[in-house]
Amino acid sequence: MDTLDAPASRIHFVVAALRARIESRALPRGARLPSVRRLAEELGVSKSTVVEAYDRLAAEGAVEARRGSGFYVAAAPAPLKLADAPTLDPAVDLLTLVRRALHDDPDALHPASGWLPESWLPGEGVEKAVRAVARGPALTKLRYDSPRGFEPLRRLIAARLAERGAPIDPARLVLTDSATQALDLALRFFVSPGDRVVIDDPRYFNLVPLISSHRAEILCVPFTREGPNVAELEALFARERPRVYLMLVGPHNPTGATMSSAVAHRVLRLAEIYDVAIVEDDVYGDFESLPSPRLAALDGFSRVLQVGGYSKTVTAALKIGFIAGRADWIEALVDLKLATTLGNSSFAAATVHAFLAEGGYRRHLDALRPKLADATGRLMTRLRALGVTPYVEPRAGMFAWGELPDGLDATEVARIAQERNVVFAPGRSFSADPQWRGYMRFNVAVNDPRVFETLEWAMARLAQAE
Repeated sequence: MDTLDAPASRIHFVVAALRARIESRALPRGARLPSVRRLAEELGVSKSTVVEAYDRLAAEGAVEARRGSGFYVAAAPAPLKLADAPTLDPAVDLLTLVRRALHDDPDALHPASGWLPESWLPGEGVEKAVRAVARGPALTKLRYDSPRGFEPLRRLIAARLAERGAPIDPARLVLTDSATQALDLALRFFVSPGDRVVIDDPRYFNLVPLISSHRAEILCVPFTREGPNVAELEALFARERPRVYLMLVGPHNPTGATMSSAVAHRVLRLAEIYDVAIVEDDVYGDFESLPSPRLAALDGFSRVLQVGGYSKTVTAALKIGFIAGRADWIEALVDLKLATTLGNSSFAAATVHAFLAEGGYRRHLDALRPKLADATGRLMTRLRALGVTPYVEPRAGMFAWGELPDGLDATEVARIAQERNVVFAPGRSFSADPQWRGYMRFNVAVNDPRVFETLEWAMARLAQAE
């Protein structure tokens, strides 16, 4: 397909051409852009296409319009402050929820949290690994790690990926200080300001501020019980020509659903047709006994960059993540990693390796998965008893997504619950779509009776007020 066949493609072409001139300083700050007529003739497009391209650049702050004079390259943008972005209220403001969840308050309950309780994590095994590394060579403890990261850990991760049907050379893996840093590096690699990034809706809430920090435009595709809505995804790809689709595989956050094989194959085919790179966030993958489809496995890491980590299943105190991808992408990502952080923690990488290699990790997962399954079943029973309707019966993972009864607004319920020091995660924290206003995400491991007592009390109080 000719990339200039569709109107949206022509507009994107003009935007990209102008952005390249601005970034290369061929058009310095304050410079006047070519007239609409002149640029249309130069690029072989219509004047209306140039006008639309100028409007888009103006909307993102790259250029500014001066009445009667034309368009000019904007001055340097103001520093980005995520806290200055429009928010809702403390009951759903994402950064507020994170701050509250991380605050050390022993009396607070956090069914909104995105991690397992400490008692569910392999504390003894991690302590044993720490002692083993501490007794080892100073080389492992006191220096920056190698550019790609601790090779024994990369070999072990490659072996685990091969078990899931995604064999990869350890040289095509790079370690990072958390899966979030891996996502940040992936965005740095693929995305320029103004580029479009597709994410699921509802979605992992931290993706919005993370992508916004790269000044990219966020597009949302509805996430169904079987994965992304492929018809709407194709319409987005065709109309908007995004650079990246950043998707979460395995047990979905927040819905608990998993992608079907048919949807996975269709998503990969669409990415090939419309030349979209896929960043596959697999941070919850180890919660699954039987892995659901992975696009990296289906296409052999040709178009897919896979991100993972061990903060959810081992400990958040050892921030180890990884990126797996094709060789040329990994080379560039190593350079980006060195430029932004110089290197990841060799001590953390060696400790995680010691724990995984000793066999404790497999034993931990073998015990954790049925424990989560049991907790999920008990949560489903309790929610249904309160009139809350689960979106799906999660096959694995730590999250459940449920709709409150009688059309109650989950944000209002969450606000009331805060009076009892219980922090819920309402649907509006994960999506602006009104269809999710009555939903909440529940951490299945937070099964304290006070959670359900508070939920019942808050719902009754809101119902009475209405």
